[in-house]
Amino acid sequence: MILKRYGTSYHSVTPNFNPTAITEIGFMRDRARTIRADDFDARYGLVDEEELGAEADATVQRHAERDLLEKLERALAERVGSLEDGQVIIVRNERDDWPKTRERKEAVIVDGENRFHFHWWVDPPLKVAVYRAG
Repeated sequence: MILKRYGTSYHSVTPNFNPTAITEIGFMRDRARTIRADDFDARYGLVDEEELGAEADATVQRHAERDLLEKLERALAERVGSLEDGQVIIVRNERDDWPKTRERKEAVIVDGENRFHFHWWVDPPLKVAVYRAG
């Protein structure tokens, strides 16, 4: 389960990584679970922290961005899939360090014609922490 803090509570969320959105890396509350922050702090202890990133290259801009977001979502899903009973993931990024997609394009020559090659990455990375009930 993934939780994100909103105000004084943690809410369960699902990833919403969308290359056509203004904020490509987002989460939507799914209303499956809500826990007050002070209750969470009293019941859960930190197990691990991790920064998730991704990179992608393509000759078409939207393909590179889509691939980047798919890689990031897979990395997050793998982390969620590795959770043990009683563990949850907390999204640690705040508004001032929210992960963003970044792009660099390079001019290349293909068959004698000028083309672009697109390189995308996430900066800053998606910060997640694993907590265990105890």
